[in-house]
Amino acid sequence: MSIEWKEKRDEFEIVDVRELRGNFLPMIQKKAEALVLGEGLHVIQSFEPVPLYAVLGDMGFERETVKISDEEYHVYFFKTADPVAEAPGAPPMQPLGMLKFKQVDPVIADQLMKVWERVYKREDAAIEQKSLYLIAFGVGVGAGRMRQATRELIKAYGAGATARELDEVFALLIWLEGASTFVSDISTSPAFGVYELIKKAEKQGKERSEILAMLIEKFGERHPDVGIFVTS
Repeated sequence: MSIEWKEKRDEFEIVDVRELRGNFLPMIQKKAEALVLGEGLHVIQSFEPVPLYAVLGDMGFERETVKISDEEYHVYFFKTADPVAEAPGAPPMQPLGMLKFKQVDPVIADQLMKVWERVYKREDAAIEQKSLYLIAFGVGVGAGRMRQATRELIKAYGAGATARELDEVFALLIWLEGASTFVSDISTSPAFGVYELIKKAEKQGKERSEILAMLIEKFGERHPDVGIFVTS
């Protein structure tokens, strides 16, 4: 982590979310998206906002956390990279549900976030990222967790999964889950909608980054059956 940017942190916009109720993450993401290289945010929370680390980290931000007390944390996020420009189509749909664990027990939330980072972010991973997401997608479908499955499928495509690979994965689901389950549950799910959109858009010659943007627009956090903080 660079040190020079820390001299600028007094200039960062302060976002104090200690008294806010509900989901404050979209507001922070929107502010972060508006920042250019060399700018930052100063987030204040009553607990260590661990889930923000992965979300803003994937948006190109370094961070420094300062613990004032057990009920006051200051986190400085500084934009040092532009993942969209450097790696179009980077996997979206971060694990926002982790924020809900904080409402139950911050210690449990912190430990679970570390497990998630170990599984999905390990540097010495033997399984490539897109395959990891496809495995998680299949598990989600098999367990009937279509919200999770849809999110994992979008991440898999963002990580480089091809339409042909998705063809084979869905063919595998017909075999594993059965034709009737495929017709009644899988083919009517938002996950299958993601698959159909990808196939159609690729036939139209659209670029992966453009297709990914379309997926986020139609099947992102605002979708009642996909988003973590919205309900139908």
